[in-house]
Amino acid sequence: MSKREAAGEDAGKRDGVGRALGLGLITGAADDDCSAIGTYASAGARFGTDILWTAPVTLPMMYAVVYLSSKLGQVSGRGLFHVIKDFYPRWLLWAVLIGVLIGNTIEAAADLGGMAAAIGMFVPLPAPLLVAGVAAIIFALQLYGSYTFIRNVFRWLALALLAYVGSAVLAQPDAAAILRGTLVPKAEFSREFLSILVAIIGTTLSAYLYTWQSNEEVEEEIGKGRTTVEERKGATAGELRRSRRDILIGMTFSNLIMYFIILSTGATLYEAGEHDIETAVQAAEALRPLAGEAAGVLFAAGIIGVGFLAVPVMTTGAAYDLAQAMGWRHSLHAKPGEARKFYIVTGVFTLIAVALNFLGFNPMKALVWSGIVQGFSTPPLLLLILLMTNNRRIMGDHVNSASTNVLGWVTTVAIFSASIGLIATWFI
Repeated sequence: MSKREAAGEDAGKRDGVGRALGLGLITGAADDDCSAIGTYASAGARFGTDILWTAPVTLPMMYAVVYLSSKLGQVSGRGLFHVIKDFYPRWLLWAVLIGVLIGNTIEAAADLGGMAAAIGMFVPLPAPLLVAGVAAIIFALQLYGSYTFIRNVFRWLALALLAYVGSAVLAQPDAAAILRGTLVPKAEFSREFLSILVAIIGTTLSAYLYTWQSNEEVEEEIGKGRTTVEERKGATAGELRRSRRDILIGMTFSNLIMYFIILSTGATLYEAGEHDIETAVQAAEALRPLAGEAAGVLFAAGIIGVGFLAVPVMTTGAAYDLAQAMGWRHSLHAKPGEARKFYIVTGVFTLIAVALNFLGFNPMKALVWSGIVQGFSTPPLLLLILLMTNNRRIMGDHVNSASTNVLGWVTTVAIFSASIGLIATWFI
């Protein structure tokens, strides 16, 4: 039992002053980053409204992985990589860390490129200049903004995703097709379909969500003055209940945005025979003549708004992970001089993401492939989180319930199955 629990803190009182509302919303919005938007737009353009069923099917999976990450951070008092460092072999720590750092950086580069392209639709400036300018603004926010300020800004930026609801409405989709595509799963054993399915799973369950959510929980505790692991360890039933509620709201919001993106492109681009959509910006441009100028503008506005949220989640998330592995001080509550290495590596990851755009690497063309890679890398990490949250040395009495384990294992098996199916198409 932790010192906090031993002190006999009242569950009702703790629930009233617990974690801030909207942490799940921030994570959910970050999940709908530019690469995810590109993947969903591509899915709608290739398969139309017939693939809408993937949204309700992935919702419980999204909830399961983010809740397990949240619970890990709350109960252990540590971020994900801090837990791996303290309880698992070093080879496992570095094997997982390298993959996550590479994934976060490429994803951030793709999002910066996507934001610059979307801004370029309204402001006629060279793309490299826009990439550098956006990156500078984002890093300044991370460097000089307090954690509380950044959290509140992120909650407002999440609302930018509502633009996709408007875009879908303006597309005037067929109601019968919507109902059929949502309630009647339609799948095919082909490389193209399984590729997009694995990409959807990879983007909805991206690895950076796990680390960001656990780190948010730790930051909330630090904000209450609990600066050591021992002070942060433990959680009441009321805290976990509130966390579940918040995450369910956030994941539902994220999933609905995914649904409306597929709907808007499926009802327009697919019907018009424009099936080869590789990027979110390409989808925004293609929507203009088909669904009206306003739909295209709303689609592009969503890319810009969520990019300002998603890029710092990825670059700061990578800095959290590396700092935890190295044992450096890491917190957005700390001033730059107090956590110098943490802020330096945040800047380094941002610079690498910018450089990938400057060096002729076009991350936007690799968005769906990035999702496929995420789909292959997600199952092992989710398996590790399941093992962690069932480990009494880490979780104490708060190991997973039977229902949570069932949902977690079903999610893991589903991801593995989709990946194996895609591999099978390469040989059949």
